[in-house]
Parts: sequence; structure tokens; C-alpha cells
Amino acid sequence: MTQSYKDLCHLTIGQAAPLLAGGDLSPVELTRAFLERIDRLDSSLNAFITILTDEAMAEARTAEAEILRGDYRGPLHGVPIALKDLYDTAGVLTTGSSRVLADRVPDEDATTTARLREAGAVLLGKLAMHEFALGGPDPTNGFPLARNPWNLDHIPGGSSSGSGTAVSAGMCMGSLGSCTGGSIRGPASFCGMVGLKATYGRVSRYGVLPLSWSLDHCGPMTWTVEDSAVMLQAIAGYDPNDPTSSRAPVPDYSRSLVADVSGLRIGVPRHFFFPDSEEVDSEVLATVDAALSAFEDMGATVEEVAIPSLEYAGAAQPVIMLSEAFAYHQANLRSRPSDFGEMVRARFRVGGMFGSGDYVQAQRVRGVIRREFADAMRRYDVIVSPTSSTQPPRFDAVERFGVPRGPSFTGPYNLTGMPAISIPCGFTSAGLPVGLQIAGKPFDEPTVLRASYAYEQNARWFDQRPPV
Repeated sequence: MTQSYKDLCHLTIGQAAPLLAGGDLSPVELTRAFLERIDRLDSSLNAFITILTDEAMAEARTAEAEILRGDYRGPLHGVPIALKDLYDTAGVLTTGSSRVLADRVPDEDATTTARLREAGAVLLGKLAMHEFALGGPDPTNGFPLARNPWNLDHIPGGSSSGSGTAVSAGMCMGSLGSCTGGSIRGPASFCGMVGLKATYGRVSRYGVLPLSWSLDHCGPMTWTVEDSAVMLQAIAGYDPNDPTSSRAPVPDYSRSLVADVSGLRIGVPRHFFFPDSEEVDSEVLATVDAALSAFEDMGATVEEVAIPSLEYAGAAQPVIMLSEAFAYHQANLRSRPSDFGEMVRARFRVGGMFGSGDYVQAQRVRGVIRREFADAMRRYDVIVSPTSSTQPPRFDAVERFGVPRGPSFTGPYNLTGMPAISIPCGFTSAGLPVGLQIAGKPFDEPTVLRASYAYEQNARWFDQRPPV
């Protein structure tokens, strides 16, 4: 092919797959283009912790040989990806972006890593993240702080910061993030791309460094909805190594990619997601309102719905998350506290201050929120809202122990375990992306993907790329 490396790196998985399958594009050529782009951009974007140049080229040559002899594995075969640095990779450094694990090299792949390898994906490297998937960008932990490719002065979101940066900047075709309170959807919103948190139990978490066992989710981060469907197809399904994984059958997600939402019933909890509050950015709300109008123009029904206990989600979610995180990290917090960054160390210690009564009460609140959502989902197919209550903050607005922001619009879906996606729905006057969040019934990723794909194809925000 005569395309430049930038052209190749702006292909989606959906565009590249038939070219790779038909021999019109070489996995070696494609992988080399991404490695060249990483070499050119990553010194300013800091998306990667580890770059696997030689290993990726070897995997690309293997993929090319397999495809040429007719052993094509599917739409990820020969596709260059990168992983958040908490997914175990056999023989490859996996740090969780912490000095605590700075020299950790796993002996085996995470289940998701193994499934992507089985699908023929090429691993370019491991990506930056917030330490142990918690908090905001913290310069005290000694690892790179990924930058937002739309504006380097702004954060890319977290904790899957490097995944958001790398996919948005065209340094990989897809990534896996992890999500405990919004760490897939937040970076997707801030970086103008797609991030899908599948239903709790839909994707194995075996071999993925935990933050909070009962809240953690895994899922794809890609440039388009189609690409997220492709990656989810590869990683979804029961895993005997993960006792929380579900035996529910995995559907063919490609069948959901229909640009038609006629008759779709959309619920909007305006009382929570559209408050009259200075903590919530008015430009974000206006942009999402325009997207809701677009759904109505496409034939969907949009109605307000009440989820009364949502107002307690912001209190319950941190109690559960930090309590479980402290239980996992307490030995290292006592024996080597200086190896943690200041932000994470302080927040993990807060988790140790909650009592069993606090944890139980938070779980009771969680149960009420789940019941209220289940009742609402008997009337609606999806719930739609802004992904974030703010625009991407500037790095110089980050405080010592976190990022100033309004209420979490993503955390409730970690409490409920419902599938939720963030897709681009426009830009602010400052040229920063705004995300639209679409949540559905448990294990009904097909409806979430259908709604997302229809809006995406109508709005076509994916035609706009960051200025890098």
C-alpha cells in the first residue's frame, strides 16, 4: 500500500480487518506504522510504560504468515493493540503504575490477554494508568502522566489514562481498560472515543490487578462502536479461573450494529444527571441535550425517569471501593508505604478507617439503587446521560488528592453492574470532547451497542481526530 503511517494509524479495526484478511494490507506494515507513530508522539503524550518493538514485529510476522497460508482467525488478526498496565502479560513487565510492583513480570497471561492473543492481535506494549487504578494523575508515584491529545494541558481522564491517550492519538487500534467507578468511560469521554464497560461478570478479571473486587469491570476502548463490539466478542465469556464470571451465552455483537433506533425507549434521570448546580458544566449538558434531540429525530422515545436513590451513589461507591482496596493493599501499606504515591497512599488509608457497619450500609444502598434501576429498565431499553459532569480539567487544576469535579455520572453503573458505554457527542467551545453515556439491562450489551452505533453513524464525530 502507498498510504502514510498516519493514514494507516487512522484506520479503524473495522476498516483494517478486511484489508488484512484479503492480503491487501500486511500486519507487518501496519505494526511498523504504529511503532513509528509511537516513536514520534509518545515523548510528548506519555501513553506507554513499556513498548514491545521487537516482540510486536515478531507477532506481526507470525500473523502475516498465518493469513497468507489461509489460517485467518478473525477481525483482530494482525491488529495492533496495547493494554492498560494492570493486565498480566507473560514475560512482560506489569506494574499497575506503582513502585510497589516496579519489577513485576507475570508468568502467565490474564484471561483477556490470552483471548486477544488467540484472536491474533499484536501487542504493541503496556499503557500508562493512575496508580493501582485509583485517583488522578500523581507526579509523586514516579510513572509517566499521560496527556490528552486534544490539548496537552488537559488530563485524558483516568484511571485508564494511557489507553485513552493511545487510542485517541492513533498509537494503537484498541485497548482494554478497567473500570471501578468510571475508568473506561471517563477517559473515553475526555479523549473523544468509545469506551465500553460490559456487564459485571461478562468479561473475566483473572490476571487483572484488582482495585475493588465487587466493583471492577473490564472492557474495550476503541475509536468506534464497531471496534468495541469486535474486541468485546474476543474477550467475553465464562472463565473457570474467575468465580464471578458468568455462564450466560455470548451473543454475536456484530448483529447489534444496526443504524436504526426506531421505537427505542430512552429514560433520562434528569434529577441526577442534569442538576441545576455549578458543579456540573453547562456546556456538557447542552451538548448531551442536543444528542438526545438527535435520538428523537431518529425515531426513539425520550422520557424522564426517576431513580430516587441515585443521590446516595456518590457516598456508597467510595466506601465499598476503598474498603476493598485497603483489604488488598494493607500488607504493603504497612511494610513499604513510601513505595506508594502520595495520593493513592492517602486514599487507601482512608479505606482502612471505614468500619464493617459502614461497608454493610453502603452495600445496602447499592441494593436499593439496583432495585430502582431494575424497575426503570422494565419501561426503558436504555438510560442516557452525560458521561462526565465536567470538561477535561487542566493538569494545573489537579489538587494534591484528586481532581476537582462534580458528581460522578459513571460510578452508579459500577454499583449496579449494568453495561454502560461512552461515545463522543460533540465538543465544547474550547475544542474539548464531550461523552454521551448509554446504559442498559444486565447482559444486554446488544441494545447498548445498537443505540450507540445508530447515534454514532448519524452524528459521525469519529470523523474528527486530535491535532497530533
